[in-house]
Amino acid sequence: MLFARIFGINSGTDAFFVAFKIPNFLRRLFAEGAFSQAFVPVLSDYKEQGSKQALKFFIDRTAGTLALILLLVSIIGVIAAPILIALFAPGFINEGKQYELAVYMLRITFPYLFFISLVAFAGGILNSHGKFAIPAFTPVFLNICMIAAAIWLSPMMDDPIIALAWGVFAAGIVQLLFQFPALYRLELLPNLKLGFKDPGVKRILKLMLPAIFGVSVTQINLLLDTLIASFLAAGSVSWLYYSDRLVEFPLGIFGIALATVILPSLSKNHAADNQLEFSKSLDCALRLVLLIGLPASVGLFLLAKPMLSTLFQYEEFSSSDVLLAGQSLMAYSVGLLGFILVKILVPGFTSRKDMKTPVRFGVYAMFANMGLNIALVFPLAHAGLALATSLGAFFNASLLLSKLLKDNIYKPGKSWANFMIKVIFANEIMAFFLYFCVDSNQWSEWTALDRSLNLVLWVALGGLIYAISLLIVGIRPGNLLNK
Repeated sequence: MLFARIFGINSGTDAFFVAFKIPNFLRRLFAEGAFSQAFVPVLSDYKEQGSKQALKFFIDRTAGTLALILLLVSIIGVIAAPILIALFAPGFINEGKQYELAVYMLRITFPYLFFISLVAFAGGILNSHGKFAIPAFTPVFLNICMIAAAIWLSPMMDDPIIALAWGVFAAGIVQLLFQFPALYRLELLPNLKLGFKDPGVKRILKLMLPAIFGVSVTQINLLLDTLIASFLAAGSVSWLYYSDRLVEFPLGIFGIALATVILPSLSKNHAADNQLEFSKSLDCALRLVLLIGLPASVGLFLLAKPMLSTLFQYEEFSSSDVLLAGQSLMAYSVGLLGFILVKILVPGFTSRKDMKTPVRFGVYAMFANMGLNIALVFPLAHAGLALATSLGAFFNASLLLSKLLKDNIYKPGKSWANFMIKVIFANEIMAFFLYFCVDSNQWSEWTALDRSLNLVLWVALGGLIYAISLLIVGIRPGNLLNK
């Protein structure tokens, strides 16, 4: 909200979002994606089967090896910033100042990859020990640092948008330091040691290589959107960014949180050779996805313009920006359920150290997304890119689910069809209510207070209608359990 109000949407914000997206993309690709999926199962083995001393020794070697790799990658990234911008946003090359600004900011933001990847490493340790609060709270510091930079640092700079890049850099350091006390209390604060020959580190590296693609195919698809959007009208990257932020809200609060919790559980069940509990955990997670993810998707689609208007339409963010960002938000919201499903289904493979299957399906999904991008960008412009990403996510999720079912890794619980029909019915009731009661066109004419009050009212009423509908059709908390 603050960025939209202070900086608006222009070529400078497009340049920053690209400079921020590149290290953020690599973070999700390597740290939160491939590394976490490879590290947590191996860590679970040491935790379940080894001594505390062996666990600490493994963590030390992994931390030292990871830190060295990240340091080298960060140095290369800073040096190669002009090439990276040319690769990820080739449309900027013909816009001289925009290209130079993006390169300059990327050199500031790229070291964020070093710090935030180590944050993900620390979070993996804490999550495996049931300490979820600290890793969950840590990303708040990114917002705090960027807000501080926007308010206090940007007025002092010749080009205010550069302040956000320094906010990202500072956030990486702060987030890493915030993890240290919790690791120290567990007596697992790493002493950095190189361990390329360590068996555990070798297992992680071996598992990581194929997992890079399988886990993060959605992020790759989003980056392809940015690449193509750099050729479209100025502001296209920003419209996609702001709409993606709203989709990331339920995805981050629920989807990623659920995936974070389920991976240690699945890894533990697999290490204990308890396939029944493995399937039950996956079944419960999938029911939660449908129960929470579907209404979130419907709500984002139907309230796209009111949400964007309430959150962003002030000062530099115009009603035209609301309309155009709303188009891509509606397209992204179609795929929210698919995005969450991929997050939940991939651990069904990686917890069993099967990295190759998600990779293969990820490649299929990426090529499908590229084809859809080309087909949809001409009639729908930036919204076509968002819709292609959504459809690609569903394609990827369908491949993952069908494989788990075919191999009898996942055995659905009783009454799935009945459960699904009831949830869909409750969503239809909520959708009809919102569609006929909310007038999106008059939203921009209201004051900020009126918009906020009305948005809270309609979200609350929509949620209430959905909850009542679930109760009427007989959905209870016990329905989530595989009995």
